[in-house]
Order: sequence, then structure tokens, then C-alpha cells
Amino acid sequence: MRVILADDAAVIRQGLARLLADEGFEIAAQVGDADALVQAVDRDPPDAVIVDIRMPPTFTSEGLEAAQTIRSTHPPVAVLVLSQHIDVAYAMKLLQEPGGRVGYLLKDRIADIDALASALRRIHADETVVDPGLVTELLETPRAPEPLAELTSREREVLALIAEGRTDRGIAEALWITPKTVEAHVRSIFAKLDLPSASTENRRVHAVLAFLRR
Repeated sequence: MRVILADDAAVIRQGLARLLADEGFEIAAQVGDADALVQAVDRDPPDAVIVDIRMPPTFTSEGLEAAQTIRSTHPPVAVLVLSQHIDVAYAMKLLQEPGGRVGYLLKDRIADIDALASALRRIHADETVVDPGLVTELLETPRAPEPLAELTSREREVLALIAEGRTDRGIAEALWITPKTVEAHVRSIFAKLDLPSASTENRRVHAVLAFLRR
């Protein structure tokens, strides 16, 4: 998989490049600002990009804006956004856009190269990856009554793990229940959220979006 790295800190870019190369990734380019990232993708689109959410010159949302531009102009390119702190508003802007191939992780996660490599491979495979810290933040934020209010506490636990990108088997192992029980919970969640049933729709992605919008 060919990857472009975008971070204003050269030491982070170079460290990531070495770690990812050891995991079999090809580093197509390393850039230090958002404009350079967009230009690099335009010149030679990679399979995925990793971009810090705060980039020069203002260190506010340049990375996020570059990610949104890349998703719009190069849909096949998977985008993994890194953030120093959980920022729900920025995460929602990115994750609520249609389609998968996107992820939001805290920068602390890059110390775990296995988790980072897994996130890259998953978004390249059309999945959406959400940092567990963001899921926790969303769960603890009071919201107005929504369809999610109809879910049982166990169903909400299952939905939170779906939002983290867990498979049914992974959810079963995390909650110490059987895969069949997970399947039953998932069916109930889909029914209560009245999600699209067409074969062209990914109901797990719709469930995650419903969770994130709560």
C-alpha cells in the first residue's frame, strides 16, 4: 500500500515512515503542510494519506480541510486523520461525509504500530475507523432524545463497539457473549434505528453514523 505522510514535525514524519516501511507500506511522499499534501495527491494519488488535523500556517483545521478536499477530488484515496486531542466537532465534520475509507485517531495511537497499520488497512478496505476515545466522549456527552434512546444498555454497548470498527466476533470477545447473541443485538439495533435495508447500503456504516450524530 502506498502512503503519503503529512505532519509539520519532520521527526514524526520520519519516524512514522520507518515504522510503516517495516510493516510493508511504501511511503510515496512526506510533506510538512496541507497545501503540499493536496498537491502531492494531485500529482500521484496514493492508496492512503495520514494527515495531522492541525497544520501550518494557523495550526487550526488545515489538515481537516485537506482531508475533505482529498475525499472530494480523489475518492479512492483513504484518509486517516490524526489529532493531538479529541475534537468532536472536527471529527464529526469528517466522519459524517458519505462513504467509508476514512479514519480519526488520536496521535497517541501511532506509538502502537500494529493498531496504526490495522487502521490503514481497514480504511483502505472501505471501512470507517473511529478512535475509542472519541466513542467514549460521545457516549458521555448529554444529548437530546434520539432514536438511540430506544436501545437497551447492552445494545448501546454493541453499537459503541461497532463504531470502533469491531467485527461481530470482536464484539463477542469484548463482551463475553456468543456471536449469535451479537447477531441478535445487531439485528435489533438495525430495526430500532430503521436503517436502510437495500443491498447497496452498508447498514453497519449507517449505524455508526447514527451513533456519531446522537
